[in-house]
Amino acid sequence: MMTKDAFDLIVLGSGPSGRRAAIQAAKLDKKVLVIEDNKLGGVSVHTGTVPSKTMREAVLNLTQFRERTFNNQETESADISRVLDRLHKTQDREVNLLNNQFDRNAVRSVSGFGSFIDRNTIKVNGVDGSSRKYKADKIIISVGTKCFRPSNLDFDGKYVCDSDQILEVEDIPDKVLVVGAGVIGVEYASILNVLGKKVILIDPRSQYLEFIDREIIDEFTKILTQRGVDFKLGRKLDQVLSKDSNAVNVQLDNGDTLTVGMVLFAAGRLGSTDGLNLESCNIDVDKRGRISVNPDTFQTAADNIYAVGDVIGFPALASTSMAQGRIAACHAFGREIFSLPKVLPYGIYAVPEISTAGMSEHELNEEGIDYVKGIGLFRETARGEIMGVEFGLMKLLFSKEDERLLGVHIIGEGAAELIHIGQAVMQLNGCMNYFVENVFNFPTLAEAYKIAALNAWNKLN
Repeated sequence: MMTKDAFDLIVLGSGPSGRRAAIQAAKLDKKVLVIEDNKLGGVSVHTGTVPSKTMREAVLNLTQFRERTFNNQETESADISRVLDRLHKTQDREVNLLNNQFDRNAVRSVSGFGSFIDRNTIKVNGVDGSSRKYKADKIIISVGTKCFRPSNLDFDGKYVCDSDQILEVEDIPDKVLVVGAGVIGVEYASILNVLGKKVILIDPRSQYLEFIDREIIDEFTKILTQRGVDFKLGRKLDQVLSKDSNAVNVQLDNGDTLTVGMVLFAAGRLGSTDGLNLESCNIDVDKRGRISVNPDTFQTAADNIYAVGDVIGFPALASTSMAQGRIAACHAFGREIFSLPKVLPYGIYAVPEISTAGMSEHELNEEGIDYVKGIGLFRETARGEIMGVEFGLMKLLFSKEDERLLGVHIIGEGAAELIHIGQAVMQLNGCMNYFVENVFNFPTLAEAYKIAALNAWNKLN
């Protein structure tokens, strides 16, 4: 019989992958302990996915940005305190939901920092200074990631912030320099722009978001440039020269200087593996703190220890992390496992929204696949006119050989929802005729699928 400090499974972290792993194991009648060193819900609820998406939705609503085409392009000002109030309410609801899920499934959780003593024993240092040991046959590491902070920058949380600290800033200045044109940087740059801030976005790469189809990125860049965002690609932040209550003066790698009110550094994340004492289990991490795993089972070098979620690197999506957690828990206890789908959806919750699934034009050209492209504009749908959308584009890529759908790329309102139709069709090896012959609800933005498919069909015929 197990002691009160012995479990079938210990999960380090309660983010998307950790909570799914814990609940899956509990449904297999296993005794489960979740150890969380921060607030329940992890990075996803408190500083990552949920906060940025909540902030985006609050800003769009409070500024009435979606209504601007009916109001002479004018928007309302938004009090940042109201944005943060909505954020905190959403976080509280998420934590309550997670607590209820753990209670219903008899998952126990403790607060504190967990580290390995050996491959079956975890020591937890509590916030009150206490220390306790727990044992388990299986352990799943789902500790997530943390912001990368260059040593030459002083992150004071006011003049120089990372993407965690920005969520606590109650007075965002009129001019913000966003460093890093990855997913996080692009999302915040566009949100701050909607808030009426002057945004400068820099990135050392000449192209950004390289995994997104170039036509979609070109459209996105054009839209944000028209709204006043200043892109400085191929440039690095060299140093902060000075900062005070009125201005932050920075120097770029080419010697140019800029004066802004705040620097938001959003370039890169590191696995939160410091202090876990992984070496006691012969588990190594790379220079970014990420753990290598078996891609099918998510086992680490120690076969009773698994790692899932952002801490293992690509694709580092909340959606895939949830599936990874379930797969790891099932494998740990000898149950049949499933594989992640070959076609994954990617969503970037910027303004406008971007979502993609399948192959891009660049990838098709690289592989020498003959294809035909179909374009559907949101403004060609009645729903688009009703909503007042001024931009929105769907691109479908079909094989010329058999008309099979190979890629879906969307920019515009609801892109991350719309993508699932195309993803499902690709998973089932569907073809152009599905969209041409299918009946879609009217009026909907989903009709853009039919418009894009008919555009491709016309090119073939």
